[in-house]
Amino acid sequence: MTLGLILVAAGYVWRGRVLRPLSAKRAQAAVIRDRSRNLLRSADMAIAGARRRAAHDEPAIVTVGDVTRVARQHYGYLFVEREEAAAALRQRYEACDCRVDCMTDAFN
Repeated sequence: MTLGLILVAAGYVWRGRVLRPLSAKRAQAAVIRDRSRNLLRSADMAIAGARRRAAHDEPAIVTVGDVTRVARQHYGYLFVEREEAAAALRQRYEACDCRVDCMTDAFN
């Protein structure tokens, strides 16, 4: 009897808080956050790849196409709008201080 009460009490404590049911708005917001974060990561990878490919005294050339290619290969996005990829590239281009050694078409 006491063992049963202990198990019931442990189960109640162990179960933790009750999770809210999945909300369509929260799920959509999570998808948008993940996509934005993945596009920024794709831009970082495209910049790093362009810097690796560039010769010693040449500027690295990073295109919006590079970002969409990386997003397709690494994250499985079948379609990325050009403006969306360009915005991510512009943001990472400025954050990484790429004006010194990179060129891009994201500002066109």
